[in-house]
Amino acid sequence: MRQERMSWAATRADMLVAPAWSTLEKLLLAVICAATLFFALVTPPFQAPDENQHYMKALLLSEGRTLAEQRGERIGAELPRAALDLHAVDFPSDVPPAPRRFERGTLTHAWAADAARPGRYFADFPNVANYAPTLYAPGALGLIAGDALGLPRLGAFYAGRFVNALAALAMLIAALRLLPFGRIALLATALLPTFCYQNGSLSPDAVINGLGFLGLALALRVGFMGSAPLRSAGLFAVAPLLALAKGVYLPLMMAGLRWPQGRRDHRALLLIAAIAAGGAAFMLWMKMSGGSQALYHIVSRKTGEAVTTAPLADQLAVILHDPLAYVRILCSSVVERAPVYALQIVGRFGWNAILLPLAAYALGAVMLGAAVLSGSGARFGFGQRLWWLAVAAGVALLVETAMYLTGTALGADYIQGTQGRYFLPVLPLVLLALMPGDPVRGARAVFAGAAMILLAVAALCVVDSFWVHGFVTTEGMPPHQSLVRALLLPSPRW
Repeated sequence: MRQERMSWAATRADMLVAPAWSTLEKLLLAVICAATLFFALVTPPFQAPDENQHYMKALLLSEGRTLAEQRGERIGAELPRAALDLHAVDFPSDVPPAPRRFERGTLTHAWAADAARPGRYFADFPNVANYAPTLYAPGALGLIAGDALGLPRLGAFYAGRFVNALAALAMLIAALRLLPFGRIALLATALLPTFCYQNGSLSPDAVINGLGFLGLALALRVGFMGSAPLRSAGLFAVAPLLALAKGVYLPLMMAGLRWPQGRRDHRALLLIAAIAAGGAAFMLWMKMSGGSQALYHIVSRKTGEAVTTAPLADQLAVILHDPLAYVRILCSSVVERAPVYALQIVGRFGWNAILLPLAAYALGAVMLGAAVLSGSGARFGFGQRLWWLAVAAGVALLVETAMYLTGTALGADYIQGTQGRYFLPVLPLVLLALMPGDPVRGARAVFAGAAMILLAVAALCVVDSFWVHGFVTTEGMPPHQSLVRALLLPSPRW
């Protein structure tokens, strides 16, 4: 009898058909597109984390080169001075902790400055030197298009941003179309201000998030709607691209594994084979790029002192020497940083310098809660939901471990460099695991209303902080003298 019930449940899952788009879902997708392009236009150059280094890497690819070179302790490439001075002269990001406001005149000056900046010089971008070129293909195409149109370097920079944003939106739409259920889970993540802000920059986050969504959607479609030639081809195309983007996200595709799994079901083998192909692509790129790790200087979040990241092999030896000690480090770092991750996942702009009004984070929690109550449109057992949560937790722990191995000082008793935005590809799976099959009455209206208000507040905060009031680059929570102001105004006005 139990076997018959399991067989019936599997057959029912195989009969899933992706639901038609609702009017509300189309509206929310249009809001995401508008917000992404708005941030791409309004955010000043190099005001997304590491955007200056990402620009250099995209510029390298736009010239037909894929590998950085090492000169002494510097890792980077020789690039046009006119492009590099956009950051070094016009829009530097390493400014002192004093109020800063961008002026329209700076854009005008930078637009006309190319002729006075001839020649080339060596640019240092160690943080991203070994990233795969596939991450920068959309941005590089935008830079090439800008050059072909005769735009100055500043114009080409914005062209790169817009093409990068359009590529991210195209992958989001493809993922939404492929997802067999729980479309609201993807939309809720994409409606977060941080998601739109990063996708509207020249950061590879746009590609990483898009590929993460695509990999998850394809895996769920194959796992719960059956395989087909195009779906199988899609799996084996997306898995290597996802691994090249960030190998830690590749296990997301294990979400397509069913619980319980039928004995004769070949879909599990298909998913595992695609994941293995992704792992092979990652190893191949590491071999082609020399497999070298670029060390760089960081400021310790514990001591405030300048330190250097550790060689991967040496840091791995620290973990293997005392795995239980690393587990304690992992747990303490996650507990300590969880509130920071929550703020960054919802919205923190610039180089993690500008906070939304604190009330907006409560609104973000309402939005995500209402998204969960909006339902997935399909019913799953406790085992399947537990598996999804396990996959999401595993990926999150891989993210933390990767940062300990490559972004933290040798033997440190904390994890350095992890940011909330790194968990955005994981969030839809968590939401999906928590969703009931059917929507709670009124939940979708609350979800949509909260999401649109949250993005409107974020847009106003970005304009005010960058172009009207100005902002201060500071770590942690900026001081405030009035709780009311902190609740209702962005952090530069506290």
